[in-house]
Amino acid sequence: MEGDERWMREALAEAKRAEEGDEVPVGCVVVWKDRIIGRGHNMVEALQDPTAHAEIIAIGAAAGFLKSRRLTDCTMYVNIEPCPMCAGAIVLSRMARLVFGAADPKAGACGSVMNIVENKCLNHQVKVTSGTLEQECTSIISNYFKKKRSKDT
Repeated sequence: MEGDERWMREALAEAKRAEEGDEVPVGCVVVWKDRIIGRGHNMVEALQDPTAHAEIIAIGAAAGFLKSRRLTDCTMYVNIEPCPMCAGAIVLSRMARLVFGAADPKAGACGSVMNIVENKCLNHQVKVTSGTLEQECTSIISNYFKKKRSKDT
């Protein structure tokens, strides 16, 4: 748990980078052998790319580092529960473990709305730990949307 909190703080730092760029504050790190080998934060608006989610960027960086599409000994840390697209990419990368902070009751695909990463019909399942630094992870997202709504009124 202590190690999970350490790496989740790194994911939260990436989320803050996203927020600084006026992106939804989602941040992610991929850890292998006790070191970060992939980092990402949402860049959907900056790149005008609907696939530029934090998880996708971090998976790409980690795969590049390992020179392999298989991240079998890696753990992903992300501040919010991944969406279906990202959950699918996590499974395809053969990630060993996923740790997320806040559940996403609207689009979460790792236990909230659906559970792609632990689906027994797929050829790989990912071990999931949820609720790590949940309050901080929830706050960064909810505060971002509160600010957005107050600017719109």
